[in-house]
Amino acid sequence: MGTAYTPGLAVSANTVVLKTRRLPIKGEVLVSEGETVEPDSVVARALLPGILQTVRAAQLLGVEPKQLPEFVKVKAGDAVEKDQVLAETKGFLGLFRGVCKSPIKGTVELISPVTGHIGVREPPTVIDVRAYVQGRVVKVLPQEGAVIETQGAFIQGIFGVGGERRGVLKVLVQGPDKVLTAAHITPDVQGKVLVGGAAVEKEAFLKAGELGAVGIVAGGMRDTDLISYLGYDIGVAITGTEDIPLTIILTEGFGTIRMANRTFRLLQALEGKTASINGATQIRAGVIRPEIVVPLQDPSALPESPPSAETQQLEIGTPIRIIREPYFGKLGRVVELPPELVEIESGTHARVLKAELDDGTVAVVPRANVEIIAEG
Repeated sequence: MGTAYTPGLAVSANTVVLKTRRLPIKGEVLVSEGETVEPDSVVARALLPGILQTVRAAQLLGVEPKQLPEFVKVKAGDAVEKDQVLAETKGFLGLFRGVCKSPIKGTVELISPVTGHIGVREPPTVIDVRAYVQGRVVKVLPQEGAVIETQGAFIQGIFGVGGERRGVLKVLVQGPDKVLTAAHITPDVQGKVLVGGAAVEKEAFLKAGELGAVGIVAGGMRDTDLISYLGYDIGVAITGTEDIPLTIILTEGFGTIRMANRTFRLLQALEGKTASINGATQIRAGVIRPEIVVPLQDPSALPESPPSAETQQLEIGTPIRIIREPYFGKLGRVVELPPELVEIESGTHARVLKAELDDGTVAVVPRANVEIIAEG
């Protein structure tokens, strides 16, 4: 069979979005099913135990381990401050006292007459998982988290960096083919998610970060600019944990690539509304897309959502985007669909297609490595 069904990026003005919010370790869920939550609402909390610091108390006091209980000033479970006396000896005639102090602020966890040690554990690290989007709790995951449902606009990107952030959408260019430059970045961008067109220049996102913008959405950017900004190459690992001041989401790929008209029109219609964004991306197994979520009370005034790409079929002339290296993010059109299986670089056999890319290159890629894109 020479056909395939290939989903593309989601771009919808009105859809139901479910977000699973889960703790990395077991903890306590703080919300209940049916409850309404805001993006900053804490839905679950866990306490990561602090490091246990061992104090060689008997050795410091100059006594036998079994004698230690005679000299301790604290008991297991007591909270102590840094440099607080844990144990001391009276010495001879009040002289030559032995003193053992806590090296940290924490809680006394053990006093051992076998080893002569006192264990003080550092305060726990609080891990909070927030709702991320405004919505309703539709499912509680005991000791783990919750599933949040919201309705509104949902836009996926092809690649992103930076984690979850929230801000008001602000469109800074006149069209989807325009490049976002430093000249577009004004002092009023603090707390905003900025929308460009075909690309964002390095000077623009550097300036935006300095002025307090929380995110940038654009069609593309130079990969060398991103590598220079991060200080390392992204590779194929999951993104989203970078220590950067703003989240960057690319809707089309690397380079200067006109943003899809319908994506740009939807972002224009959403200007002034608060968006939850996340740049986390994984382009191998278990694909994760960067996203823009805008909860809406009334989406009727927004542009009509494009038809689902999942119903489209690969055929000669179909516009596609390649989603794996070495052509990651490149756009083109299908020019040939060979029906036979072909051995690919990994040594396995798969159905492939030939595509003429926008730069004129003809590439042969596995059909699983492309997605159909909607025109317009």
